[in-house]
Amino acid sequence: MTTLSPPARRAGVNGRPRGRRWTGWAFVGPFMVVFALVFLAPIAYSIYLSLFQDRLIGGTSFVGLENYQQALGDERFWSSLARAALFLVVQVPIMLFIALLVALALDSGRLYGKSFFRIGIFLPYAVPAVVATLMWGFMYGTRFGLVGNINDAFGTSLPDPLSPDWILAAIGNIVTWEFVGYNMLIFYSALRVIPHSLYEAAEIDGAGQLRIITAIKLPAIRGALVIATIFSIIGSFQLFNEPSILQSLAPNAIGSDYTPNIFTYSLSFAGQQHNYAATVAIIMGILTMVVAYIVQLRGMREEA
Repeated sequence: MTTLSPPARRAGVNGRPRGRRWTGWAFVGPFMVVFALVFLAPIAYSIYLSLFQDRLIGGTSFVGLENYQQALGDERFWSSLARAALFLVVQVPIMLFIALLVALALDSGRLYGKSFFRIGIFLPYAVPAVVATLMWGFMYGTRFGLVGNINDAFGTSLPDPLSPDWILAAIGNIVTWEFVGYNMLIFYSALRVIPHSLYEAAEIDGAGQLRIITAIKLPAIRGALVIATIFSIIGSFQLFNEPSILQSLAPNAIGSDYTPNIFTYSLSFAGQQHNYAATVAIIMGILTMVVAYIVQLRGMREEA
């Protein structure tokens, strides 16, 4: 006598039980809700604001792409963008090069006190940007800071780091001091996962340290280099904390349109031009995304 098995659960279209189709959504659902509220919704609202204008006569009116045309023809926007691009081209390669040298030195195994140097170099990243900028701003002072003390002690006349000619280099020095340790940790972590068998094979072949670096280490951490470059590009276009804090110490050197983010902030909160500020923010977001994608695509092609 045969026994009947219990009836199988009713399958869905793909042949799987209907209940299992919602199991994955139950896990990712909370993240998707938060992602939509804190990321997608602000972007959608900014795009919505950029399509309108607040006018004295008629109130809020739909203008389409007029705000974008105004932004692309605004000299203040282009000057702030050019300043951010110059900061990106000069500061980012210097910072990444220093971070790479430090990571290679720590990974070489020939540096005494490796743990101390690793923590010491990473420590500035733990300092808040406000504290770091105020600290360096005090040292930059020619009347009360380190630069002024050096001039008094040696009778020299060092250039004022807070002058219009040197303020961008001063900001770059602060950002480099803050983020060298962060990028060093990315590179060092990538170096630590390289198989030691590659080093042993290179030593058997008679390769020196320079050859090992160029032929093994650098190609192996190309992905980490691309990631660090993308993060640095995004940070350069979003430069805000350091110049905004130094603005009170150097009002003649840093204006309301010094960087795109400061320009957007001034438009929104000082000028009450929320629609135009949203337009500038959308343009900068698209530009940052395009540049980061080009860097990533080039890095992937070189790795392939």
